[in-house]
Amino acid sequence: MQFSPTNGDFTFVSSTEAEELSGTISAPDIKLNVGSESGKDPYATTFLRQRGYGWLLEVEEDDGEENKPLLEELDIDLKDIYYKIRCVLMPMPSLGYNRQVVRDNPDFWGPLAVVLLFSMISIYGQFRVVSWIITIWIFGSLTIFLLARVLGGEVSFGQVLGVIGYSLLPLIVIAPPLLVIRGFDVVATLIKLFGVFWAAYSAASLLVGDEFKTKKPLLIYPILLLYIYFLSLYTGV
Repeated sequence: MQFSPTNGDFTFVSSTEAEELSGTISAPDIKLNVGSESGKDPYATTFLRQRGYGWLLEVEEDDGEENKPLLEELDIDLKDIYYKIRCVLMPMPSLGYNRQVVRDNPDFWGPLAVVLLFSMISIYGQFRVVSWIITIWIFGSLTIFLLARVLGGEVSFGQVLGVIGYSLLPLIVIAPPLLVIRGFDVVATLIKLFGVFWAAYSAASLLVGDEFKTKKPLLIYPILLLYIYFLSLYTGV
């Protein structure tokens, strides 16, 4: 049965007379540009840039700083520390080491490692002096720094802290012989004196410059006393 509408636009056909219809609908090819400049609203982009807020649309690139090694993140240079250790242990100018690098390029981790090593050695004698050694290192260096500035020296606290810390190495070197010859008082006393003068000379030769002129003994003497006190914390004398 067929009905013809009055407007002539549609024709209704019964299901029995209609032919079977089949087909496919192709989807349109749509591409999304996520994160690109073209995917943004051009009007909003233009508006923000005209108002001076274009920096809100900028994407910060990863410069690889998160992948730095741990030593580099902590600013630890093992080669530089090793060179400074050799400069302190061999303070003779004839050996050709640039010893001024210990003073001119101070660091914190190298002196701290030396002080901690000296503290570990001191555990053999008196355990309670470990924290006290670190305290004396900091405040003793502060005293030397203030005295050097009063006498006209051009040094910073970081430089004094580094030099005093590194110069504890001679006292660490003489520790094993003292354990071996503890029963020989005369020899042990000579080794102690050698270690103290070795440490004091290493520190004083770096901190006491020509700017002190005739005032050098006023700074060398406190440095010598400081290392005598360090030695007393280890040996108990």
